[in-house]
Amino acid sequence: MKTHFSQLALALALAAPLTLAGGPAFAADAHQHDAASAAPLTLNHGQKWETDAPLRLAMGKLEQAVVAALPAAHAGTLSDAQYDALSTQAGQEFAYIVEHCKLAPDADAALHVILADMIGGTETVSGKQAGQSRASGVVQLAQALNRYGEYFDHPGWKNVSIPQH
Repeated sequence: MKTHFSQLALALALAAPLTLAGGPAFAADAHQHDAASAAPLTLNHGQKWETDAPLRLAMGKLEQAVVAALPAAHAGTLSDAQYDALSTQAGQEFAYIVEHCKLAPDADAALHVILADMIGGTETVSGKQAGQSRASGVVQLAQALNRYGEYFDHPGWKNVSIPQH
């Protein structure tokens, strides 16, 4: 994964401290990946992409955090500290994926698209997207997690139920 994610690895390794510090490098690097999030996702010859244990572990932790935060975010009762904690945890999970996940190059490329979407959601959760509510970032993360479940073979994966307005 490291050979295919060199720029993303740097951004994700730095993501956790920058989400709280408000550093512009994370925002700038995340924007460099906007083209990746627009790329089409495809299955692996009609099958979901294989995952490995580190990817499943990190995505499972992120899914749990988003599921826990989503009702309060939807109700408008999630505190700034809780948004900050979610943003920090997301950055930590991204960094863990980059450091430990070993996928085939095509699976890695597909994951890159989903992680780029997650970085955008994390930026919004952290309050760094002007004109977007932090709650909408939690929804963005949930949507990206659901895309992950659609394209990656993660035994026992359950999509995040997103409340409707």
